[in-house]
Formats: sequence, C-alpha cells, structure tokens
Amino acid sequence: MTVTLLVCSTCRAGEPVPEGTLPAGTRLVAALEALGPVPGVTLRPVECLSACSQGCAVALSAPGRWSYVYGRMSEADAPQILAGAAAYAAAPDGIVPWRERPEIFRKQSLARIPPIGEPT
Repeated sequence: MTVTLLVCSTCRAGEPVPEGTLPAGTRLVAALEALGPVPGVTLRPVECLSACSQGCAVALSAPGRWSYVYGRMSEADAPQILAGAAAYAAAPDGIVPWRERPEIFRKQSLARIPPIGEPT
C-alpha cells in the first residue's frame, strides 16, 4: 500500500518572503523531490496544513493507519523526513517503534491521529 507524505508547500515558517524568493515550504518540497522517490511513498504538496506557528509542516497518512503531523521542518531535514516516511510505509499500522523513528520525528511531532472509523 502506498502512503502519502503531505508537505505544506506554502509555509513561510514565520518569516517574510522577499520578492523573487520561494517560501520555506516550497524549498522543502524541492529538497524532497531532489532526493528522489521512496518506494511506497507518494509525495503530495498541499497549500496549507494549518500548522503555521510550527514552521514547515509535513504529515504522513494511509488508509487504516495512524496519521502523524510533524512541524518545524526545513529543507535540511529532507533526508530524515524521507527516512521516516519509508519507516512509516514499512509499518503495517503506521506506528513506527520509537527508537526506529528519525530524531526529528521523535522530537517534532505535533499530532497523532487514529485511523478513521476504527476503535482506538
């Protein structure tokens, strides 16, 4: 099953965006795309994840799995984000054991959302 990595492409990370420059979220999407695809993971830029006060936000989701929202991401975090997405794709329920998560996913989690329609 393919999981979805949502990335807020319009995030400004709380900083002004000078004329002729790209917002931090757009730069993050570009950094993730530059690293190439991850098997089982679909990268999907979105306009807003409503985590504006938390810098660049990403989310991982798939049907029947727990979903996660992470914040304070930057383009420098792209390798760890993709490593975390790969681990999430490999976990049958979306719950990656704590020690197997990249450090940024352990420290910068904003929300964990149970699968819709399933008991928790």
